[in-house]
Amino acid sequence: MKKAVILLSGGLDSATCLAYAKSQQFDCYALIFDYGQKHSVELESAKAIADYFGARYKIFKLDNQQFAGSALTDKKITIPDFNPTSMNIPPTYVPARNTIFLSIALAWAEIIGSMDIFIGVSSIDYSGYPDCRPEYIQAFQQLANLATKQGVEQSSMTIHTPLIQLSKAETIQLGIRLGTPYKMTISCYRANDLGQSCGKCDSCNYRIKGFHEAGIADPIDYVG
Repeated sequence: MKKAVILLSGGLDSATCLAYAKSQQFDCYALIFDYGQKHSVELESAKAIADYFGARYKIFKLDNQQFAGSALTDKKITIPDFNPTSMNIPPTYVPARNTIFLSIALAWAEIIGSMDIFIGVSSIDYSGYPDCRPEYIQAFQQLANLATKQGVEQSSMTIHTPLIQLSKAETIQLGIRLGTPYKMTISCYRANDLGQSCGKCDSCNYRIKGFHEAGIADPIDYVG
């Protein structure tokens, strides 16, 4: 089996991405990041999902002080409710997060002899983050093949984005077909210590909308 590195956050999209990689007969290595998120429940979720799919996993800890300036990591910045009229990149954007995560995934891929990296970004139902766009992924894949020994000496490194053109509802429908354990996932930006989601942040809004449009009951708990 070919090895693949999968970026796994514990959320709906990354869990579906891992399920998809497994369905494509990859030997999966999940990379989980502890970067100072305001709640640690997503780390526990990610580990449980990796175990569920029989994926090896590594937890990579980053200095959370390097990610100040984002509502997801800085206690001085409040995570806002979903605002459907806003055209701005929200304060939950973490500076260069996917670039940092993919760079580390690229290094691990070289270490384990993998030419494939999976990331669950979407450019349809998302918060407008610039590092979720197709042109960004294409640029990073080009970089990967210019910057690595494997990319230069062997076949091309591939950054797989199976969800990038899917709506949240389509992602959920795909995940159900692949047996994704959505009960284990946590999408909320401000979940409480019990793992209950707020139902009001950007991520919760897209999740709730996705399950509604897919005609499937969301199995997780929400506050209230």
